[in-house]
Amino acid sequence: MKPEDFDYLSKMLRDRSGLVLTKDKAYLLESRLMPVARKRGYKGLEDLVTQLRNRDETLANDVTEAMTTNESFFFRDVKPFDQFRQIVLPNLLKARATRKNFRIWCAAASSGQEPYTLAMILKEEAARLNGWRHDILGTDLSKEILSKAQRGIYSQFEVQRGLPIQMLVKYFKKADDMWEIDPAVRSMVQYKPWNLLQDLKPLGSFDVVFCRNVLIYFDQPTKTKVLNSIADLLADDGVLYLGGAETVLGISDRFKPIPGQRGVYAVQKPGYSGPSLGAAAG
Repeated sequence: MKPEDFDYLSKMLRDRSGLVLTKDKAYLLESRLMPVARKRGYKGLEDLVTQLRNRDETLANDVTEAMTTNESFFFRDVKPFDQFRQIVLPNLLKARATRKNFRIWCAAASSGQEPYTLAMILKEEAARLNGWRHDILGTDLSKEILSKAQRGIYSQFEVQRGLPIQMLVKYFKKADDMWEIDPAVRSMVQYKPWNLLQDLKPLGSFDVVFCRNVLIYFDQPTKTKVLNSIADLLADDGVLYLGGAETVLGISDRFKPIPGQRGVYAVQKPGYSGPSLGAAAG
């Protein structure tokens, strides 16, 4: 790939999605964008870049989606979901006892495993949630991957990655060589295409936000912008989940780590000490 083509693609992707690509990641452009080029009938990436320079917006969207579609799996890393079920959810039930509703946002929903994991957890807690309204919103930059999430159909490989066998049996049914999630669970999640670099306010307010394994792809100014935008949407006692390799330290002063809870952050607001989540999850 020509250096000027790499520079053009990396700048375009950074501007459109926040994705930062260094030159040692040029192989990712080759592997992910060649299928896009072939689909268009181009000989290679040089032709693809030429068309992009002609301001082909449809192609630009296809290229951005191809580069930002990341893998996901059920109950990824396990502990955050145990922590949500054992500590955050009981805290929400206590704090929202009067209004009996709460909202959760999965900010990088990908193919749906994370929001459906949360939906299954809430299903398991149905007795405690009787009379409550709870909304789960899953967003992603890629419309194609969200379409897969909305269908809720997964391969044997996908359901074997992290999904406990009892959950598979209880909430999925076999459909030929695939597994389809229970329609009742699927209906608990609303999906919407959204770019984290856009204005987030139209999404509304939230009590819990999962934005895991997303910030690692951004440069520091973009991380700061996204974190501050999320803070604007979170309730005063709201909780933010980040990936294990991510942190707010040195990036945003709008959040603070919750003691004893790795990867879980409280909104930093004047005069408010944050939710009482100090107990360790089992």
